Amino acid sequence: MSDQAEPRLTHLDSAGRAQMVDVGAKASTQREAIARGEVTLAPETVRMIMGGAMPKGDVLAVARIAGIMAAKRTPELIPLCHTLLLSHVGVTIEADEAGGRLLIEATVRTVGQTGVEMEALTAVSVAALTIYDMCKAVDRGMRIGAIRLAEKRGGRSGELILE
Repeated sequence: MSDQAEPRLTHLDSAGRAQMVDVGAKASTQREAIARGEVTLAPETVRMIMGGAMPKGDVLAVARIAGIMAAKRTPELIPLCHTLLLSHVGVTIEADEAGGRLLIEATVRTVGQTGVEMEALTAVSVAALTIYDMCKAVDRGMRIGAIRLAEKRGGRSGELILE
C-alpha cells in the first residue's frame, strides 16, 4: 500500500456531487496554456483554402476569429469552468499541403487563480469545427483530430510540456 493520499477529484464534493472548485484562497499568478489540433483534408482542399478559392470565403480568418470568440465563452460551454479575464488569445493555423492538414494552435493567457487549459482547448476545437463547416460542401471526407493540451505554465503545478 502506498503512503500517498488517494487523488481527489476537485469537481466533486464529499458526497460525490458536482461542484465548482473554490479558488478564492489561491494566489493570482500569470497563467498560460497552449493547445493544438488538426483538420485532415484532401490536398486539393488545402490548396483551395490557401489560394482563397473556397466558396464560403476566407476559411482561416473566420476559423481564427471563431477560436478567439470560443475561448472567451468557455464558461458558457463547460459547466464548471470559472469565468476568467483573458489577457491574450491567439489562434494560428498553418497548412501542411503535402500532408493534407491544417494545424491549429491556440495560446491563452491570464493573470488569475486558475488555469486556462479549457479555454485553449475550446479555441482549437471551435476553430476546427469552423474549418469543417466552411469546407464540408467541397470535402466530405475531412477529419478533425489530435486535439490536445501541449503546454501549460503558472499556478501551483508550474510548467507542463507535453510535446
